[in-house]
Amino acid sequence: MSGWSVAVFGVLALLLGLLGLLSPDSQFDMMGFELVDQRAPGDYTPGVVATTSIAAINMGILYVLGVALAWPGFVAFTVGARLFMCVGFVALMAAGRAPDVFVGAAIWEGVGAAITAVAMAWDGRSTR
Repeated sequence: MSGWSVAVFGVLALLLGLLGLLSPDSQFDMMGFELVDQRAPGDYTPGVVATTSIAAINMGILYVLGVALAWPGFVAFTVGARLFMCVGFVALMAAGRAPDVFVGAAIWEGVGAAITAVAMAWDGRSTR
């Protein structure tokens, strides 16, 4: 069960990463950022979205491969990594270094970690 949760989150990460590369405006809109017709010189927002989209694709592939190859401890690693991301997003918002719309990313990571942790507990219960 826990492997399935990680695989599903991996596929979602891959798909959202592809969306960010193919349609950055859709990604901006989905994240709650204001769309602008013209960017100011030195505004690297599209480049940042592209690089984070590539990172999401990379993580999606890693998640799917990690589960498919049954890497020992990988599922537990994803729980810790996602909790770290959740806390990181919250800390950046609290410090004023990230906009409040990042709350969605923090919730996504926290809920994803919780779902996988519950699935791990379920897996442990069903093997007894």
